[in-house]
Amino acid sequence: MLFNELNLIEPILSALESEGYTQPTPIQEQSIPTILKGKDLLGCAQTGTGKTAAFAIPMLQLLHKPHANIKGPRAIKALVLTPTRELAIQIEESFKSYGKNLPLKYQVIFGGVGQKAQTDALSRGVDILVATPGRLLDLMGQNFINLRELEIFVLDEADRMLDMGFIHDVKKVIAKLPAKRQTLFFSATMPPEIQKLANTILNEPNKVEVTPVSSTAEKIVQSIYYVAKNDKRTLLNHILQDKNIQTALVFTRTKHGADKVVKDLIKVGIKAEAIHGNKSQNARQRALTNFKDRSTRILVATDIAARGIDVDELTHVINYELPNIPETYVHRIGRTGRAGLSGIAFSFCDAEERDYLKDIEKLIGLPLPVAEDNPYEMSWQSLMTQQADKPKKGKATASNHRRGPHANTASEPAKSKSAPRGDREPNLSGAKRTPKSGSRRWSGKS
Repeated sequence: MLFNELNLIEPILSALESEGYTQPTPIQEQSIPTILKGKDLLGCAQTGTGKTAAFAIPMLQLLHKPHANIKGPRAIKALVLTPTRELAIQIEESFKSYGKNLPLKYQVIFGGVGQKAQTDALSRGVDILVATPGRLLDLMGQNFINLRELEIFVLDEADRMLDMGFIHDVKKVIAKLPAKRQTLFFSATMPPEIQKLANTILNEPNKVEVTPVSSTAEKIVQSIYYVAKNDKRTLLNHILQDKNIQTALVFTRTKHGADKVVKDLIKVGIKAEAIHGNKSQNARQRALTNFKDRSTRILVATDIAARGIDVDELTHVINYELPNIPETYVHRIGRTGRAGLSGIAFSFCDAEERDYLKDIEKLIGLPLPVAEDNPYEMSWQSLMTQQADKPKKGKATASNHRRGPHANTASEPAKSKSAPRGDREPNLSGAKRTPKSGSRRWSGKS
């Protein structure tokens, strides 16, 4: 199927064509007709499947005609609520790209920056607002935002909202929305509390589900490096001597760990920057921009800060530290191999992380192949012996974590062994790529 078979208006088709998009991904093919009919939608889909376009494109069409001739300030007609600043920015960019031939106005609001530029834009009138929960409630409390005329509400990454402790803020926002509206609800996973929330705000929704949960993209080549903790730094330097690795996204469990990796890489002449919750919004955006345009070779990130990172043709992801939640592994490596492209994921495993590795392999249903090029290799038996020699501090496997309503905040855990279950990341995998010659793939504007 092609986009021109989905009854889309010419201005949107023209914008999609200029972006190089001709064929919808599965979630787009299933969602767009439902949304255009004005029906509620429950979408179970991971980042990287083209999810953002699945709701943005039909929303643009639904809102275009009634508001085409409006002059002067306009009331907010659509709200997209999303958990992180990075994701909010990218969603707004998607609306601007697909709706560039339409007379609609878009605005993104988030915390961590001054509010004046945002409130000035709101006072001039906005059709589609993309927001994070905290800043939205703040500006609503100051009477800068009125949602009484809202027609479409999108709750994106609902499970992530729960994990980050935003679910109560989400409920406060929902309480302010008009009862008569179209609601689009997206979540990578459906834990009981999220299913309960969906049941309360959706009206006879159509359900769309793509990509089985806990699956990794088939085209991602995965491998594990058994290495002593103190040798990880030199192993990373060794791997990055390969000039074929033009850029790589490196994951750590903590903000301090991310900063330390960056410092070590800079010492050996590798340009690197970190992105995490302690960085200012401007610093995070600058690091992300530098990474996208390849002026920075290595971006080191924590899991929460990496949410919404969208980099075209990212070939390598490196788990400097294994995540203590197995689903987070799937989310991390899903930053490469997106939209059907190939990717490579390297993971380092030290003695303290062997239980994490067991949980990951159990989740994905296959053992990770051991990397051959490892000058610092330790055997699995050596790791077990090294761990046995350490005083026991209690396991931190996925089995004994508990999720809770206050499990996680916007900052990452300080110590991996006691990290809360709230660090759980949704799973994801790439969407199919079927472009014509010269066209772009769907980037992670999901």
